[in-house]
Amino acid sequence: MLTDIQIAQQCKMLPIAEVAKKAGVEENELYMYGPYKAKLTDELAKRVANNKDGKLVLVTAINPTPAGEGKTTTTVGLGQALSKLGKNAIIALREPSLGPVMGVKGGAAGGGYAQVVPMEDINLHFTGDMHAITAANNLLSAMLDNHIHQGNELNIDSRTVAWKRVLDMNDRALRHTVVGLGGKANGFVREDGFMITVASEIMAIICLANDIDDLKQRLGRIVVAYNYDGEPVCAKELKAEGAMTLLLKDALMPNIVQTLENTPCLMHGGPFANIAHGCNSVRATKLALKLSDYTVTEAGFGADLGAEKFLDIKCRMAGLKPDMTVIVATIRALKYNGGVLKDNLKEENVQAVEKGIPNLEKHIENMKKFGLPVVVALNVFDTDTDAEINVVEKMCAKYDVICARSEVFAKGGEGGIELAKAVLDTLENKKSNYAPVYSLDMSIEDKIDTLVREIYGGNGAVYSVKARNQIKKLTQLGFDKLPICMAKTQYSLSDNPKLLGRPTDFEITISEVRASAGAGFVVVQTGDIMTMPGLPKKPAAENIDILKNGEIVGLF
Repeated sequence: MLTDIQIAQQCKMLPIAEVAKKAGVEENELYMYGPYKAKLTDELAKRVANNKDGKLVLVTAINPTPAGEGKTTTTVGLGQALSKLGKNAIIALREPSLGPVMGVKGGAAGGGYAQVVPMEDINLHFTGDMHAITAANNLLSAMLDNHIHQGNELNIDSRTVAWKRVLDMNDRALRHTVVGLGGKANGFVREDGFMITVASEIMAIICLANDIDDLKQRLGRIVVAYNYDGEPVCAKELKAEGAMTLLLKDALMPNIVQTLENTPCLMHGGPFANIAHGCNSVRATKLALKLSDYTVTEAGFGADLGAEKFLDIKCRMAGLKPDMTVIVATIRALKYNGGVLKDNLKEENVQAVEKGIPNLEKHIENMKKFGLPVVVALNVFDTDTDAEINVVEKMCAKYDVICARSEVFAKGGEGGIELAKAVLDTLENKKSNYAPVYSLDMSIEDKIDTLVREIYGGNGAVYSVKARNQIKKLTQLGFDKLPICMAKTQYSLSDNPKLLGRPTDFEITISEVRASAGAGFVVVQTGDIMTMPGLPKKPAAENIDILKNGEIVGLF
């Protein structure tokens, strides 16, 4: 089979103005980035503000494994299949980060015959959103250090600086740094470090802001450090929010591209789901709902992370009411959860599927706790057997859930027709009773405990002394009424990546709790979540090149 980039390069793209017109967007409402990419302007958002919202379908998955689940591919393929059935559908996705593209994980434009194009642009610089976020983040860092150097009028305790610099690249050497070396002229010496751009609070803010005024207010609320009295120092006290907003004015506008089959796709924002809330922007989702009858969006990693945060944070803040969810699974991933080694996943093993399927069961139960109807999308491979698939179908029947086979990677929209029909049938016959799983009036500890018990299936949480003290301080500062954003491994329902399937009788260890005041949530750290990944022994960048004729090779 052709590689992803070869398939994408053979695609017959339409001019983006033509794709946008199919979605009811006029050319003068586009901010063009060449023939195949554009941003959607505020004028469009204002014009369609009173349009009736379409149906909102969330695509999520079981906990990710090395075998892969194909969540983004399924999202794209489902959108293409709905279009093939004559439905007015739009896809809403996150943007990829250069770090994983050049590292090991890859891009975020789907795969096979269910891709978003132009995939080379999307996976590289796209429309510059990542660079704008990097610049705004690092401007705040520069203004913070300059303030300390120029006399420190705000009495900032440099030992409490919480704001890190960022770079959209995997670079482990920058995780822990010292700035201000070289004498008095170069600033005040202190420990610092870099995160990858998508881990910046500004990325989360871009994705949750309603408009430019909301963006500026949120940027101003960012807590950068504490003063010697223990009080928070915010970006607005450094007078940084205006210039930061200016740098982000274009990045705030959603991007529009297309699939291989010319279905419109709004691709905007890209926060990590194991650090932040892992969803595309509120603006893109709301705009897609106004322009389509069916919006298909996704949330990062498994349903215990991305979907939970989509439902407890994004939908709550934005007033969104999702109509249903699709949970993506593969036979190979279920066998991996059942204890089969990666090299043996192609061999039939019905017992391993039965042993691994409780992971899928738990995610179904969780989505139903949010009041959402569910469809299971079984991403089918040619090594899957009828006996193995039958195990999944029987379990789904027990939960009154349709299990639809999906072959969108190999067949594009045509391979998603069964899934699309299952989604339409569920939307027609089952009503969403969406509600968040916890109340904002609960204490920070009670919110955490609810997530551990209800979503992860654990006994409760245990706290480090540091975390207890931080919760006490955040409560005193009034941050206890914010939603919770759990920073947890994506590989397990627990905080131990080696506990696969559906672990029980475990506790979640809380090591740190901090406020992302601009984004509007409290980040709860479990385990050691990496905010600046490193490159693997053989980075993907070694295989990426551009030929003399301009052809890009090696990009997946």
